[in-house]
Amino acid sequence: MNRKPVDWSRELRAMIALAVPVVLSELGWMAQGIVDTIMVGRLGPASIGAVALGNAVYYTPSLFGVGLLLGLDTLVSQAYGRSDHDECHRWLAQGLYLAAIATMPIMLLVWAASFGLVRVGIAPQVAVPAAGYLRLLNLGTLPLLIYSGTRRYLQAVGEVRVVTITFVVANLLNWFGNWVLIYGKLGFPAMGVNGSALSTVASRLLMAAMLLGFAWRYERRRGHPLFRHWAAPQFDRLRGLMRLGAPAGGQILLEVGAWNLATVSAGWLTPVALATHTIALNYASMSYMVPLGIASAAAISVGQALGARNPARARRAGWLALGLGVSFMLCAALLFLLAPDPLIALYTRDPRVMAVGPKILAIAAAFQIFDGIQTVSTGALRGLGETRVPMFANLVGYWLLGLPLGLTLCFWLHWGIYGLWTGLTLALIVIAVTLIARWRRDSASQIIAAQATAD
Repeated sequence: MNRKPVDWSRELRAMIALAVPVVLSELGWMAQGIVDTIMVGRLGPASIGAVALGNAVYYTPSLFGVGLLLGLDTLVSQAYGRSDHDECHRWLAQGLYLAAIATMPIMLLVWAASFGLVRVGIAPQVAVPAAGYLRLLNLGTLPLLIYSGTRRYLQAVGEVRVVTITFVVANLLNWFGNWVLIYGKLGFPAMGVNGSALSTVASRLLMAAMLLGFAWRYERRRGHPLFRHWAAPQFDRLRGLMRLGAPAGGQILLEVGAWNLATVSAGWLTPVALATHTIALNYASMSYMVPLGIASAAAISVGQALGARNPARARRAGWLALGLGVSFMLCAALLFLLAPDPLIALYTRDPRVMAVGPKILAIAAAFQIFDGIQTVSTGALRGLGETRVPMFANLVGYWLLGLPLGLTLCFWLHWGIYGLWTGLTLALIVIAVTLIARWRRDSASQIIAAQATAD
């Protein structure tokens, strides 16, 4: 039997068309934190460190909640690939119920953590404003999770541009709110870092409301009213979503927790070390957002292809996504190596930070490609329904290898901040090798299984 030749250029264009809006959305997400850091930068290194520390503590548990909803990538995209729109709606409903369930324990944990920053040895000039920032930021947890669940749904059914539009509007609001509330413009009191937190909360309320509105409008236009037959909570579906989401949340918790522990550890050094770490991490995180968006596109494309019972197309989608992710991260590595001073100067011209920053960015350049591989591989595996292997890879890579080495180099061998980043680089190499090997094996197994069924 003659097989239709694969149109690689068409599939690549389709992948890019899906990935670009998702990447822009991830960059918009990252831009919120960057805007906060830049806007408080004029208050000095201690304020930069306070915002970084507050975000580090907040996002460790809250991103676990976001991760619980990542199973929607798999479940909604596969249902959409089967053209089962009612099933897509049912999964969205369960995702929003799960978001509401997860909110309270996350908020309680963050609230309790805000009182312990001084007690763990963080310099008071950083810990005190960070605690206030953290308690205010905590108010945006439910909108954050509602936004996350609705976003996964919209992306999985191919509505990705509205997510980008939402982020553009939210970032404009966040920038304006920072300007008004941090420095006391338009008659408002100058609130410093607390003003930045309130601005972020307002932008997240807007994001949740806009995406729910877009989802309602999209489904009404298609003739599948979103809320007409809204599903009640269903234990078996919640359990199925948790079965996929809990390992994905665990993977995020392990990864983000490792980097946030590094941020806390930098706080045990000096405010200058913490500020330098924060600036370099912001750039590494910004570059990471691109393969993270590509990973979401990979999860959606792989899931839709499997839903349509086309594992060969699913495998091609994963490899195309990996090629895109690696290509971008190579460009990011070159930028970090060739232009470190202008990048750091966007945040601060403090000579102490300018002296250390280029060396940290050089280390970041060394792990860019590996970071891209591990990130996109995680998304492609999620499209197959595999979320446990990335969790265990992060456990071994960060917590058994990278962090112990980094802390040893930092504090025992007195490498300082360079030691922390060296250990984290090792972790990313180990994770990348593990996950791309698993993707290669599992995607091939899907094709073999489909061929056996056909025979």
